[in-house]
Amino acid sequence: MTALKDKVAIVTGASSGIGRAAARLFAAEGARLVVTARRQSELDTLVSEIEAADGEAIAIAGDIREEALAQRLVETATERFGGLDIGFNNAGIIGELGPIREMASENWHEVIAINLSSAFFGAKYQAPALEARGGGSLIFTASFVGHTAGLTGMSAYAASKAGQIGLVKALAAELGGKRIRVNALLPGGTDTPASITNDPASGPEVLAFVEGIHAMKRMARPEEIARAALFLASDASSFVTGTAFLADGGVSIQRG
Repeated sequence: MTALKDKVAIVTGASSGIGRAAARLFAAEGARLVVTARRQSELDTLVSEIEAADGEAIAIAGDIREEALAQRLVETATERFGGLDIGFNNAGIIGELGPIREMASENWHEVIAINLSSAFFGAKYQAPALEARGGGSLIFTASFVGHTAGLTGMSAYAASKAGQIGLVKALAAELGGKRIRVNALLPGGTDTPASITNDPASGPEVLAFVEGIHAMKRMARPEEIARAALFLASDASSFVTGTAFLADGGVSIQRG
């Protein structure tokens, strides 16, 4: 029996990395999906792969900063699949790195909008749909940065992700009585296209540093983080809510 049989899920940031891996895994576990990201071609490829494996998915390209997209995703899930059981709010960016005195206000606002305001929009429309189904799971991809660690040059990113964790705690208290579980998933360094280790300007010393701060001395594969998301999405985590759920390879405890 598959873990998400007869469930309907929204996955944001699904064109690559953790979101793409989670969408493929959720579909393999029986979920019907509404996936979104900015790049239509990558989403279409993802949907084709899911359908080739006998899954069901619908792609809607858009800007996660726009409230109208959050509403459209939920409306599509309801109209095409009959409701919503899982919201995996995964889309996010790191933004420009650098000291606060040199940070452009445009970078600050963009990071907050994409990482935090989009989480608010997701919850605003997903929570009523989950309540209509008798409960479900809201998941937000946060980070150990701003929670268990502070890293130089990442103030906007840290603030946005810490804000997500605060949002999760408030929503868990607010929605728990409606059988809606709300959790933040905190990956460690993950080998995705958005990782700073894959920036053409980064040398091998950046990869060595990132791997070295993890107790496991390596980065995660997107599929490993997707499995943690599956746990939070499924009934396996039926008594888990309001958590900052670490899947970080020990980066939060590594000090030498």
